[in-house]
Amino acid sequence: MQETTAFIHSIPVDPLTGAISVPIYQTSTFVQEAPGVHKGYDYARSNNPTRSVLENLIAGLEKGARGLAFASGLAAIDAILKLLSSGDEIIAVDDIYGGAFRLFEQVYRKFGIQVHYVDAACPENVFQALNKNTKLIWLETPSNPTLKIADIAAIAAISRASGCLLCVDNTFASPALQKPIPLGADIVVHSATKYLGGHSDLIAGLVVTATEELGEKIRFYQNAAGAILGPFDSWLVIRGMETLSLRMRQHCDSAQQIAAFLQGHPEVDRVFYPGLPDHPNHDVAKRQSRGFGGIVSFTLKEDSLQAARRFVSSTGLFKLAESLGGIKSLISHSAEMTHKTIPPDIRRAAGVNDSLIRLSVGLEDAEDLITDLRNTFDRIIVKTNKYSLRLKNC
Repeated sequence: MQETTAFIHSIPVDPLTGAISVPIYQTSTFVQEAPGVHKGYDYARSNNPTRSVLENLIAGLEKGARGLAFASGLAAIDAILKLLSSGDEIIAVDDIYGGAFRLFEQVYRKFGIQVHYVDAACPENVFQALNKNTKLIWLETPSNPTLKIADIAAIAAISRASGCLLCVDNTFASPALQKPIPLGADIVVHSATKYLGGHSDLIAGLVVTATEELGEKIRFYQNAAGAILGPFDSWLVIRGMETLSLRMRQHCDSAQQIAAFLQGHPEVDRVFYPGLPDHPNHDVAKRQSRGFGGIVSFTLKEDSLQAARRFVSSTGLFKLAESLGGIKSLISHSAEMTHKTIPPDIRRAAGVNDSLIRLSVGLEDAEDLITDLRNTFDRIIVKTNKYSLRLKNC
């Protein structure tokens, strides 16, 4: 049986009513037969039947032992970081998501946890950054927003040899394309807000662990801190996951066409997409993933904040907004949106230039999206030429 078929039929039918859709158990507590005697649920912060279905589904889809659902992707990251103690150190990708950078630097650094940022596209950089205090390696692959590809299996070998944990943020690929745990990762984290939910209508985070023991440790923090995902949002993620494989095929196909268009446009300086043969780690992406994803980033020939602002404010089908992974295409300016919390010098050193623009390619027809981008370039060029002419005549 193919994976998509097996996943769809792993979603349980309600044993009480036969409902083919997972019921939403919108309740805060559960009646007990006697003190401590119940049907597996006592209080909805600790557990909820709808959330349990989601947690089991994501564990199965990622080939892990335990799944855990949180109120947001950052809440999921926060629970993982609580595994660490003062004096521990992290090695993380250099073009890390801005929210994770903020959490690392403005919350956990003051508790004595230090982070070293490296270009993880080269495993040697990770190896060279290791020291006796390293307890966690943090990967995004593809990374946000420059779509660097880290060799998960190679870095997993490094983490095992050094006795530290490897966590992979699998948000951009999704388990439909990439499964880090079989490649050696200890933990996988998702912003389920993105591809897993898939409809831009929820905020959620998921964690999957390779072992029950590690999952139980994170579950303790999930329950103790209480940043749990509610039953309705759990149901929305389940609903989104039912069509994940189908959606990802279209996202990947359209993104590949758009990346090729951008690569040939004279106003584009560089295109970041692992599906392009000249991507530095194209072969690694091809080996460890079943597709290259729906995110395309690019920089403009005019590398300035102003040029990027003009472009992202001029598209039609691509809507200017935070987030990604929904059915509608989105556009964002990383320097002033997702990565604004990162100091400009650090951001630029990681490859996030002032003119870098990130596209979340939705499910619209690829030809329509390419036309929108082409028309935007044409409008910007005309406006720029008219402005230059006015200055010349002054």
